Amino acid sequence: MDYLKKINQPADLRRLSRAQLRPLADELRSYLLDSVSKTGGHLSSNLGTVELTIALHYVFNTPEDRIVWDVGHQTYPHKILTGRRDRMHSLRQQDGISGFPRRSESEYDTFGTAHSSTSISAALGMALAARTKGENRHAIAVIGDGAMTAGMAFEAMNNAGIHDDINLLVVLNDNDMSISPPVGALNRYLARLMSGRFYAAAKNVGKTMLPAPMLELAKRLEEHAKGMVVPATMFEEFGFNYIGPIDGHDLESLVPTLQNLKHLKGPQFLHVVTKKGQGYKLAEADPVLYHGPGKFNPAEGIKPAAAGKLTYTQVFGDWLCDMAAADKRLIGITPAMCGGSGMTEFEQRFPERYYDVGIAEQHSVTFAAGMATEGMKPVLAIYSTFLQRGYDQLIHDVALQNLDVTFALDRAGLVGADGATHAGNYDMAFLRCIPNMVVMAASDENECRQMLSTAYQYAGPAAVRYPRGAGTGAVVQKNLVTIPVGVGERRRAGRSVAILAFGTMVAPALQAGELLDATVVNMRFIKPLDVALVRELAATHDALVTVEEGCVMGGAGAAVAEALAADGIVKPLLILGLPDRFIDHGDVAQLLAACGLDGAGIAASVRARFGKDEPRLVVNN
Repeated sequence: MDYLKKINQPADLRRLSRAQLRPLADELRSYLLDSVSKTGGHLSSNLGTVELTIALHYVFNTPEDRIVWDVGHQTYPHKILTGRRDRMHSLRQQDGISGFPRRSESEYDTFGTAHSSTSISAALGMALAARTKGENRHAIAVIGDGAMTAGMAFEAMNNAGIHDDINLLVVLNDNDMSISPPVGALNRYLARLMSGRFYAAAKNVGKTMLPAPMLELAKRLEEHAKGMVVPATMFEEFGFNYIGPIDGHDLESLVPTLQNLKHLKGPQFLHVVTKKGQGYKLAEADPVLYHGPGKFNPAEGIKPAAAGKLTYTQVFGDWLCDMAAADKRLIGITPAMCGGSGMTEFEQRFPERYYDVGIAEQHSVTFAAGMATEGMKPVLAIYSTFLQRGYDQLIHDVALQNLDVTFALDRAGLVGADGATHAGNYDMAFLRCIPNMVVMAASDENECRQMLSTAYQYAGPAAVRYPRGAGTGAVVQKNLVTIPVGVGERRRAGRSVAILAFGTMVAPALQAGELLDATVVNMRFIKPLDVALVRELAATHDALVTVEEGCVMGGAGAAVAEALAADGIVKPLLILGLPDRFIDHGDVAQLLAACGLDGAGIAASVRARFGKDEPRLVVNN
C-alpha cells in the first residue's frame, strides 16, 4: 500500500502523477477485496468502479464539485479514498459506516443513494442551484448497475436537456449488469456497441473514403455511422453531448476524457464500459454470486452454504413453482430481483410465464394490472422498500380497479446490514389504508406458504409480507391450502393481558406470554382485521397489547385502536412496534432487542405500563 496509505482525502490523490494512478488502482482493488471478504458487503460492483472512482476524484475538485453515486452499493472505493479507509472494518455493522452514500457520514457523500435511478435528478438540482447562487462548480451523476432502465432517469434527462449553461456531467457506468442480469430494449441497444474501437474504425473509414473537400458530406457520414454504432442519437436528442463508449478501466483514457469534459458547458454524457468483479477472476466469472457476499476467504472463494433452515425467500420460490404447475394462469413478475426474490427456479421451469421488467417498480405494478385485466393471475415479487416506489400505481392502477394481483413482499421489517434505506418498515401502514386490499403478515414459513395461497386465491389485490432470512424452522406443508380471510388464531391462553401479535412478532410475543402469563394471539391479517377477535379479547382481558415489526404510526396496532374506538370500547391499549425514526444497519436480533421487540423487551414494556402482577390495579383511565 505504498500509494493508498498516503491517500486520506482526494486532495492527496490529486498530488499524484498520472503514472502513479495505475499502481494506486491495483492497491485499492486489493484492499477492497481483502476488506469486504472480512466484513461482507457488495463486492463485484465495487471492483468494477475502482478506476472510474480514481479518475473522477483526480480530475474534479471534490467535495466542491459534487459527485452523486447512483446505486450506492458501488461506492466502496469512493469511501476508501475519502477518509474512511480505516473504518472499512466496520462496514454495515452497528455503529459502523454505511454500505451506501450518506450525507451525515461524509461531506463527500453529497446525496444518499441506496435505491436506484435518482442521481441525474439530484445532480441536476445541484447544478441549477449552483447556477442560481453564482457558483462555478460541477455536478456529476454516476449512474449504473441497470439504473438507466428506470423512467426517473429519463425524466431527469428530459428536464436537464433544456439547460445549456449548466455544469452537469452524467457518467453511465455500463457494466452490462444490475443485481440480476439486465433486461429490456435499452440494454440491448447499449450492448450493441461494447467496443469503442469499432466506432473509431467506422468513423475513420468514413473519412478516408471521401475527398478532402467534401467535409460536410464526411461529417454527415460520420454522424450516420455514429448513430448506427453508438446510442449517441438517443442521448443527444435529450440535449446531451454524448461521448463514448470508452474503457472504464483504462485510466489513460478516462482521465484526459474527463479533463476535456470538465471544460465544456451544458449537459454532458460520458458512456464508460466496465466489468463487474474486475480484477478478481471468481467475481468476474459470477458477478451475481459475488454481488453481496458474506465473509469469505478470497483465496478459496465463496463456498456453498451448509443446509439449514429454509429462508422465507426459498419458501416463496418453492410455492411459486408449485402454484404455477397447478394454475397455468400464474404469471411471475420481478423488477430486476430474480435471485433476490427467489425466482431463479421459476424462470428456468416456466420461462414463458416469467417477466423481469428491470429496475422499474412503477411499471411492474401497472404491468401486473394489465395482465390481470386479461384474466391472468400475476404475482409480483417485490421488496417491501421497493414497493414504495410504485405506490401511486398500486392505488390507481390496481386497487381502484380491484384487480387480482398478488404482492409477495420480501424483506418486510428490519433488514440488518442494508439499513434504513432497505428496511420494509412501512408497508403495513401504507397498505392497510387502501380500499380493496388484503394484507397479511406471516409468523413462520408454513404460514407464509398458506398466506401466499390465500392471497393468490383471493379475487382482488392482496399482499403477503415476510422477512429477510431464515424462518423459525417450522415444517412446511407442500399442499396449497388457504386460511380463512380476516381470521386470527389463539396461540396461548392467559389472564389479564392479551398480546395481539402480527407476523414475526408472534414468536417473541409467546416468550413474553410465558413471562407474563398472558394470552397471545396470532392476528395474521392486518386487513381485514379480525374485529370479532379484538372485541372478544377486550371483553375478557384487562388490557390489550399489540406488537408488530413495522412502524407504530398508522400500523397494525393503530388498526386495533381504530376498531376499539369504532365500537366504543374503552380498554387500556399498549402499542409496540418500531419507533418513529429511521433505524440504522446492524444485526437484526440486536436491533429488535434495542427497540424492545424481543421477548424480554415486550414483557418489560407490559410491566412498565401495567405493573408487575395485575394490570387492572395500575391502569390509568
